Amino acid sequence: MTPDERARRCAEVMFAADRASPGLGMAVQSVAPGRAVLTMSVRDDMLNGHHICHGGFIFALADSAFAFACNTYNQNTVAQQNQITYLSPGKGGEVLTASAQEVSRTGRSGVYDVTVTGEDGRTIALFRGLSRTIKGQHFPEEDTAT
Repeated sequence: MTPDERARRCAEVMFAADRASPGLGMAVQSVAPGRAVLTMSVRDDMLNGHHICHGGFIFALADSAFAFACNTYNQNTVAQQNQITYLSPGKGGEVLTASAQEVSRTGRSGVYDVTVTGEDGRTIALFRGLSRTIKGQHFPEEDTAT
């Protein structure tokens, strides 16, 4: 199995078991080792009192992209810490894109950066996630070395 095939299989298994991401209308656009791109349309029920996308939904999109990126090696991996900086509001009806990229992966710890953008390419938010690999795999496989 190639690293790209492993990443896609992990994403398929995770998405099939995920209730939150599809429930918010998220879609996995692409995955590769240490990377993932997810999209989400900003629905009316995601708008806050300022008529912009509630930050919690933007965080959820970034967090899901982070989760898919750090789980591309067929090793169960969870969030250890996350932070987000909001730079521009998400607008009702627009599709937001979260692009996650591995910065570092050493031992059981990883660092991932996620950029959330609007349809016009503006940066909505910058997210950094720290991951920790735990016991288990997404699917049976003898060798998970990449």
